[in-house]
Amino acid sequence: MFKEFDVAVIGAGAAGMMCAAIAGQNGRKVVLIDHAEKLAEKIRISGGGRCNFTNLHAGPQNYLSNNPHFCKSALSRYTPQDFLALVKRHRIAYHEKHKGQLFCDSSAEQIIDMLKAECERGHVAWRMPCKVEAVGREGERFIIGTDSGSVLAKHVVVATGGLSIPKIGATDFAFRIARQFGLKLVEPRPGLVPLTFDAGAWQPFIPLAGISLEVDIETGEKKSRTRFREDLLFTHRGLSGPAVLQISSFWRPGTALSLNLVPEVDVAHTLIEGKTTLKKNLGNILAQWLPARLADGWLVASGFAPDARIADLPDKQLRKLGESLNRWVILPDGSEGYRKAEVTCGGIDTRELSQQSMMSAKMPGLHFIGEAVDVTGWLGGYNFQWAWASGFAAGLSV
Repeated sequence: MFKEFDVAVIGAGAAGMMCAAIAGQNGRKVVLIDHAEKLAEKIRISGGGRCNFTNLHAGPQNYLSNNPHFCKSALSRYTPQDFLALVKRHRIAYHEKHKGQLFCDSSAEQIIDMLKAECERGHVAWRMPCKVEAVGREGERFIIGTDSGSVLAKHVVVATGGLSIPKIGATDFAFRIARQFGLKLVEPRPGLVPLTFDAGAWQPFIPLAGISLEVDIETGEKKSRTRFREDLLFTHRGLSGPAVLQISSFWRPGTALSLNLVPEVDVAHTLIEGKTTLKKNLGNILAQWLPARLADGWLVASGFAPDARIADLPDKQLRKLGESLNRWVILPDGSEGYRKAEVTCGGIDTRELSQQSMMSAKMPGLHFIGEAVDVTGWLGGYNFQWAWASGFAAGLSV
């Protein structure tokens, strides 16, 4: 026996719950289906358990896509202020950490509870845990076969995310459904992910593990060159921290990174100019700009004695040292992959979808939202804002 609905939303994460709530509150009969035992695990673990739920500065310029104009419509119709109004209505205390990043004061569970309550306001029916086994088309409606019976719906919204963090249930479901109905994909790859380096080449930097500092980091060529100023973290295997996570979405295998470890200082110029006035040794001078352990470790790795006096060193050597700090060029050999990636770059090609409704042009009634789509935000709450905005756009249109 079939259960009939106006809308079946597959995936009860950030985008899916937002879409279901909006559609339900607009009078649609909605069912929300998810295979997981635990609701919205990605929200629960985000932001160290406090959920970086949006960014005050979120705009189209903060998103990566092969079709960069696509996200403008949804982002303009549901802004960070709109989501903030919802948070305030549910009396969730929050704070701005830095650079516009908003977090719950208490727990990410509050955002999950808020979205559940909004779904209840829209009388959304739940099927969870419930595995979708097939999605087919019969006339004007879709048939969704599940392990707890079949569902008929005029609209199907796929909100099952991408491939990142498989241990909490990520699958390629959205991409399989897209291919089934003839939609093109932009090749998926891990985004917001730590980068790794050849073990031999990284050997001199292993003693620096645990050190963090603010840097400029960039990659790419000419017009595609991208730069961020963020905190960098040295690890035993390579580089991580916000700087690397940000640049990783833009990095391509085989291309180098360029890092400025002392962004505010022309190190070579300052050292050479200071040969007559700076009486400290090299280690102490660099420790004015760098963590002391990094200053000494960098000097040793570069062949300098930390206690050497700059007055005793030729300009050529000081210039080489300065350039190594202001323009450290290093070639990653890969990333930690989907296991550690916070998001999936690529996904359903947005040229296949309507900006207004997130619906497929080829298959009326079939919508894709959230991380499954080729729209990837920067680190810092931008991906949640895309989830809310794309979910809202689809929820209004179904």
